[in-house]
Amino acid sequence: QVQLVESGGGLVQAGGSLRLSCAASGSSFSINTMYWYHQAPGKERELVASITVGGRANYADSVKGRFTISRENAKNTVFLQMNSLKPEDTAVYYCNADIWLGPKMGVKNYWGQGTQVTVSS
Repeated sequence: QVQLVESGGGLVQAGGSLRLSCAASGSSFSINTMYWYHQAPGKERELVASITVGGRANYADSVKGRFTISRENAKNTVFLQMNSLKPEDTAVYYCNADIWLGPKMGVKNYWGQGTQVTVSS
């Protein structure tokens, strides 16, 4: 069984920064693409950024130039550096990953429990 655990959320003023982390734990797995999503109150969950195992990153237009996704493969960890935060970035942020569990189980998708980010104006 694989678990994703996020950390680093909190309350910050507009213009500030936060860094989210997500660590995968378990046994006998390897991680393919990793993602960060967010879900604001009353809205659908949206993809914020993704990063392949080789480090190729993609971003939602709303965060380009402000957020940076990175990963540390040896530690099965993905990060989201969030700068120039805006009140509209307020949401629960979720880590997500495509994880290879071996030839019998193949690739499965996992979610973390989410971490709250609140940006005050």
